[in-house]
Amino acid sequence: MSRGRTGRGRRATSAGAVLLMLLFVAFGGMAGCRDSPDEPVPIRIATGSPTAVYYAFGRSLATVLNRELPGVRASVVVTAASAENVRLVGSGAAELGFTQADVLDTNPADPPKVLAVARVYDDLLHLVTTAGGPIRDVADLRGRRVSMGAAGSGTQITATRLLEVARLGGDQVRREHLGLDDSVAALRAGRIDAFFFSGGLPVRGVAALADATSIRLVDLGEWTEPLRRSYREVYVSRDIPRSVYGVDPVTTVANPNYLVVRADLPEPLVREVTRLLMERRAELATAHPAAGRMSPRSAIATTPLPLHPGAADWYRSAKP
Repeated sequence: MSRGRTGRGRRATSAGAVLLMLLFVAFGGMAGCRDSPDEPVPIRIATGSPTAVYYAFGRSLATVLNRELPGVRASVVVTAASAENVRLVGSGAAELGFTQADVLDTNPADPPKVLAVARVYDDLLHLVTTAGGPIRDVADLRGRRVSMGAAGSGTQITATRLLEVARLGGDQVRREHLGLDDSVAALRAGRIDAFFFSGGLPVRGVAALADATSIRLVDLGEWTEPLRRSYREVYVSRDIPRSVYGVDPVTTVANPNYLVVRADLPEPLVREVTRLLMERRAELATAHPAAGRMSPRSAIATTPLPLHPGAADWYRSAKP
């Protein structure tokens, strides 16, 4: 047998041993999640709107986990996104979830109920309006009907903070709390004048809207530093080029996006989830390009959350 085949055989044997250990520990540690020992281990992934990045990414990840982890049944949960996802994972109603960094508690509980698997990509805050409308900058939102994102979403938190630093707090903006799909429908129907949405590029709901009607993205680049000073240094400036939606390019506010996990999940299970997240990046990127921007080097930067021990173990073993 050639050296290459021997190496592959050893890796396969090692992977098989890891999976056996994974199932043994997972079945023992997660018995409360199942009605009988023969049932698969549930991995519920808290995502977001069906036309947003979290959902596409989560569905693709669930496909990978179901295919490659025997005894696991992964599924996605449609949610209002970040804040709700953290709550679901922390309460044990989901095992994995996506969240923006600015949603996370800077002083997590001791011991924390939620830990990090990886920093996956950056969310960019979109302020979308009609191309022929009067809104050209944030000041023009005064007195207008604006969707701030769904209640319990990261969009709602970031957009609310932006209006505060722009001195448009209180009732100076007529606020609606709609998810992405409802925001798109409301803007097209003229029920709102603009909407915020935070997501990785491209946001499919925004892209579909841009294909159907003329839209404008409002430049938010001037608000990055005020947000950093008033809230968290997680905020950075990022560009949305013309090639994304076919509209004039803008600079906007972005913040990191994490995949988080229940702190009490078994280390071997989280190690395997982390391995597949990193090793199947090309496949995940076919569901949404944002998934292809992950790397082991950037994935470990998850402040203020520590990495789950299972994730940390995989990153240590993967170091060249």
